Amino acid sequence: MTTKIKTAIGADDGAILECSGVERRFGGIVAVTGVDLVIRQGEIFGLVGPNGSGKTTLTNAITGFYPPNVGTVRLAGKEITGTAPHKVAKLGVARTFQNLALFNGMSVLDNILLGRHIHMKPGVLRTALYWWAAQREEIENRKIVEEVIEFLQLESIRHELVDGLPIGLKKRVELARALVAEPQMLILDEPMAGMNQEEKGYMSRFILDARAERGVSVLLIEHHMDVITGICDRMLALNYGEMIASGIPKEVVKDPRVIEAYIGGSHD
Repeated sequence: MTTKIKTAIGADDGAILECSGVERRFGGIVAVTGVDLVIRQGEIFGLVGPNGSGKTTLTNAITGFYPPNVGTVRLAGKEITGTAPHKVAKLGVARTFQNLALFNGMSVLDNILLGRHIHMKPGVLRTALYWWAAQREEIENRKIVEEVIEFLQLESIRHELVDGLPIGLKKRVELARALVAEPQMLILDEPMAGMNQEEKGYMSRFILDARAERGVSVLLIEHHMDVITGICDRMLALNYGEMIASGIPKEVVKDPRVIEAYIGGSHD
């Protein structure tokens, strides 16, 4: 079983993200083990599993929040295993979180602008000595932010506080903040949680457009199987931290192990 899974998602020359034998333990608890996956350039790759199956732990291992105890992670062929999260971000990985991480009391625009911080060159002295360079940087940052605001159709709420926005728009603001970082790899952790059908449709369209128009590859963690089968090229299912099925979404969702995992409920 494991051999078949590894073959299906094994090494690929066009890979943007590769995990090989990734395992993460917390004390005596093994949260994920033996995970191998490859996400190809320009691919939307789905990651599914019941609550507690290891999905978020795997993304934390990839992005450096909880480095793997065993195994390797590569980005565009370069090993990044154990690299600090802010350095992973600078290498071109942007992420949204399962729980909203927006700043209440700030406007939509200001929340999105925060996504440009990894490209900013800090320092009061630098600003004083190289004023024109700092001005050009500010203009460029604003230009990119404005492009993303237009891309995600947020113009009409740009100056509103995020506090009172409906969940669908909050999730869109969080996606905008990730996109302004100009990532090559975008990790979305349950971006449609709490959304109604219409909001899910909008978000699905924006993810597809981000791939087509902005050239990002996407790792999509999602509970809504209709979304996974609708927009993902390939997918991997986890259960109890282990791979149970992978491949084309419409085939994986019919796998008896996947069906059993979802019928069995969560492991939290």
